[in-house]
Amino acid sequence: MQKKPEQWASKIGFILSSAGAAIGLGAIWKFPYMTGENGGGAFFLLFIAFTIIIGLPILIAEFIIGRGAQKEAISAYQTLAPKRSLWRFIGHWGVAGAFLLMSFYSVVGGWVLTYSLLSIPGMIIGNGTNYADLFATITGSPFLTILGHFLFIMINVVVVSFGVKDGIEKTSKILMPLLFIFFIILVIRSITFDGAMEGLRFFLQPDFSKLNTENILYALGQSFFSLAVGVSVMVTYSSYLKKDVSLPMSAASVSIMNIFVSLLAGLAIFPVVFAFGLEPTEGPGLLFIVLPEAFAQMPFGELFLSLFLLLFLFAVLTSSFSMLEIVTAAVTAKKQRSRRTTALVAGLLVFFTGIPAALSSSSLSNVTIFGKTFFDASDFLVSNIMLPGGCLFIALFVGFKMDKQLIQQEFRYGNQLGDPIYNAWFQLIRWLAPLTIIIVFLGSLGFL
Repeated sequence: MQKKPEQWASKIGFILSSAGAAIGLGAIWKFPYMTGENGGGAFFLLFIAFTIIIGLPILIAEFIIGRGAQKEAISAYQTLAPKRSLWRFIGHWGVAGAFLLMSFYSVVGGWVLTYSLLSIPGMIIGNGTNYADLFATITGSPFLTILGHFLFIMINVVVVSFGVKDGIEKTSKILMPLLFIFFIILVIRSITFDGAMEGLRFFLQPDFSKLNTENILYALGQSFFSLAVGVSVMVTYSSYLKKDVSLPMSAASVSIMNIFVSLLAGLAIFPVVFAFGLEPTEGPGLLFIVLPEAFAQMPFGELFLSLFLLLFLFAVLTSSFSMLEIVTAAVTAKKQRSRRTTALVAGLLVFFTGIPAALSSSSLSNVTIFGKTFFDASDFLVSNIMLPGGCLFIALFVGFKMDKQLIQQEFRYGNQLGDPIYNAWFQLIRWLAPLTIIIVFLGSLGFL
């Protein structure tokens, strides 16, 4: 008897799950420190522009590929591409990218898990606590980083084992709205600190003199990272979608929520950074240093910090679910193996692959690849090479190789969008997206 294929129970469940895949470490953890390191407001403006002009069209393209083929990432390209075509490798590129992304993503997820557990008994906020030193202590402990990394992956294994509707969708529908509410509370408190206006100016007032080709590449990579495009995660998610759902409107909803959460993250973080004399260029630890500082100034700060960290943990998990799901779905589709067994094996492989990244702030801190730690090298490879590369391949595939009638059908199902909207999107995906990615990438390598 053939197993019934996975499917989302509702349109809102799909949108919130897709938003959950996008909104996690990309928007909440990585966006603030990347903005702080790359020029503030100018970086934010570039990020918005790239998200709307490049990221959104590619997100629609991934949705079209997945629902058009009705198969997960690897099988989707094999179905839609001509036999013996090199285009069929895009799915493998995506699965490899998602696997590598999760290997260092889960390290940060382990940090969030550790902070969440420590916050429950009130062990983070305290008189005279140096939050930068606390972060260095946690990330510098091989035992804590490996344990957090392992536990975070095992949570993913359990949820993904239950499948799309009963695992990922139910979790996302509850937790994503709660995260928005708590973020708004944090923003209101942050902007009322003395000195907060300087942080708002840094974040919202563009200074284009601070930009260079490397910053522009990072802004492009951040737009892809935060939308979870380029590794065909959204191809797998949309393959579970019914035909009555509008793909362009769903993609627009995900993109708008992603920009909004990035905005909230910046409004929550940078006023506190400047109010307390911290450095916006603090790097990956920025969020973990700033959040306790902000909550420590609030009534019932320990309670609010604990609740926020738990919601942040769930947001991080909804993103990582999608990464483990793409690997699990690819294997179960080909080998007809148990979803639970596949999720466990894939999770363990991710765990072992991520160990060097987990030890990058402790026992392997002096080991570098091209001057970068294992963690930073993995991040750079995924964010600035694999994601832009995957987006380039997807744009070219949809723009030049995929069946045009199928593309148009999938674009128009569930909506009344006319020819002008479709034609504008198709020109963006066929010409502007590939050219922009190529130009920015060549510029970062010094060829332009």
